[in-house]
Amino acid sequence: MTEEKEAKQAVPVFRLQKMYIKDLSFENPNAPNIFLVRNQEPKVDFNLQVNSKKIDDDHWEVALGITAKVMDKNAGDTVMFVVEIEHAGVFLLKNIPAEHVRRVLAVDCPIMLFPFTRQVVSQVSVEGGFMPFLMEPINFIALYENAQRQGQEKQQ
Repeated sequence: MTEEKEAKQAVPVFRLQKMYIKDLSFENPNAPNIFLVRNQEPKVDFNLQVNSKKIDDDHWEVALGITAKVMDKNAGDTVMFVVEIEHAGVFLLKNIPAEHVRRVLAVDCPIMLFPFTRQVVSQVSVEGGFMPFLMEPINFIALYENAQRQGQEKQQ
């Protein structure tokens, strides 16, 4: 009986428990004139940050911080809109081997959050009077592996 309990306790658990917006900002600095421009060909400056912090023994907060500045290339890079969001989730990580926690926080958690973050940003751009702003999918695995590689190169 105790062996069964120990086996159940050792099973890794990974679960999103709560998702929420910590901060959201939408700026439309050139309205209404920007809506009169017909040839809006967007250029996007995009910044992404993934932050995590431990809440207690089994819970972590992971937050995607995204800033997107969308400009009209044909109008001298006139700003169409700027959206900033910090979208977060509380994740349960229990019995995850220590050597895997960092990857789970940097890859698996953002993969779960990003589609919802993308939807919020798209909806906000529509509410701001623009076409839906659909962020391209992000390869969090490649970002993590590149960061690992750069960290190793710095150590050498």
